[in-house]
Amino acid sequence: MLNLILFGPPGSGKGTQAENLIEKYGILHISTGDLFRYEMGNNTPLGIKAKEYMAKGELVPDEVTIGMLKNKVDANPDVSGIIFDGFPRTIPQAEALDAFLQEKNTEVTALVALDVPDEELVKRLLNRGKSSGRADDNDEEIIRNRISIYKSETAQVFDYYAQNGKSKLIPGVGSIEEIFDRLVAAIDEAC
Repeated sequence: MLNLILFGPPGSGKGTQAENLIEKYGILHISTGDLFRYEMGNNTPLGIKAKEYMAKGELVPDEVTIGMLKNKVDANPDVSGIIFDGFPRTIPQAEALDAFLQEKNTEVTALVALDVPDEELVKRLLNRGKSSGRADDNDEEIIRNRISIYKSETAQVFDYYAQNGKSKLIPGVGSIEEIFDRLVAAIDEAC
């Protein structure tokens, strides 16, 4: 089973590349943002719990997020693999993901991280903000803060999987096709 973590800071191109990888490998895409929207929009027990935390301005606990992830995986038992987009964001989440996959007799195949210089990220996000309608893509200060949070809180997940030789750093600058070719080469090497 091919289980990928698509990794990188905001604006690195994860969404674009995820679509291409799903098409190439025929694997299930799990985006934590999509999971939250589905669970909360359908008022599931986990969605209701998530809303309660968010209404208080608190982070949704890992066990709620992981519960949503488990629901999605369990609802798709016949997939040949999964691409995790936006998860895990912390080492405890990575450990929980590993434990969950182990219960399914599988594991993370590779974490592929898109490496993009900060100035390019800012440029991309400001450009995306012109059409995305996302307020956080229109403010350079907010963008730089998101990049900083990624580096301080999320980047350690790369190191966690690197300990087992599973992390691959991919240059994320160039044409969409060039970046995709680099991703495929790294994934195929990991398989």
